[in-house]
Amino acid sequence: MREARRKRIRAKISGTPLRPRLCVFRSNKALYVQLVDDTKGHTLAAATGNDAKALGAEIAKIAIAKKIKRVVFDRGGYAYHGKIKVLAEAAREGGLSF
Repeated sequence: MREARRKRIRAKISGTPLRPRLCVFRSNKALYVQLVDDTKGHTLAAATGNDAKALGAEIAKIAIAKKIKRVVFDRGGYAYHGKIKVLAEAAREGGLSF
């Protein structure tokens, strides 16, 4: 089911150099986030960790350092609650807008 939701989301959103896609993957051990430019197929920045709040702040700090302030949020098929919501809110507090 998550894979079907992920494909449905990805059909509607895409990252550009000016507004990359902030994609999230949640495993049993850690959270992984990336800033992706889909036009070139490049990962602009990435971060990994267990604490969603710290990870959201870290990816926001990396993005701001690369002069990226606006992103498209790709929740990866996960429900927008729990760790995914905390990560998104921390990224917004860190200066990203989406």
